[in-house]
Amino acid sequence: MRELNDLVHAELIDRCRAGERGAHFRVYQLYKRAMYNTAYRITGNSDEAEDVLQEAFVSAFRSLGSYRGDAPFGAWLKRIVINKAITSINQRRWERLPEDDRWDLPDAEEPDSLEAFPASVDQVRAAMEALPDGYRIVLSLYLLEGYDHAEIGEILGISESTSKSQFNRSKKKLKHLLETRSYETR
Repeated sequence: MRELNDLVHAELIDRCRAGERGAHFRVYQLYKRAMYNTAYRITGNSDEAEDVLQEAFVSAFRSLGSYRGDAPFGAWLKRIVINKAITSINQRRWERLPEDDRWDLPDAEEPDSLEAFPASVDQVRAAMEALPDGYRIVLSLYLLEGYDHAEIGEILGISESTSKSQFNRSKKKLKHLLETRSYETR
């Protein structure tokens, strides 16, 4: 069944390369929701995620000639979406890695898990949106998109150890926001 699905999918991509508008629309329909979610998790803003989504699809359709098919099309497209989302955030002139201690929380002996207290999905989503951009991006890429720290470092132009450090700080900050519910006042 998977082979048949891959064959149909490859044929759809070939039709896109040939300029068939219906094929473009079908690919967009197949991937728009997943790619929007990826863009939203990185940007933290629905309007910006919509813009990123549109830019990514335009870029992908223009660059179909560079898609070799050695990775699934969805993975190739997701990388474009992630790059566009990061570019969008960079255009906001965010400070990717704060050099000061304003976002650091004191180290405490605690379990490395958010399971110690109850929080709803909506509360976690709101708290993630309240994180600084750099923290939210690393946390999203690692936990939600499944990239490892070496890949995140490559995507963001930072070292693997910086990615790990940002991830650990983002978990602490997220936990703090959830425990104090300080994300509700933003």
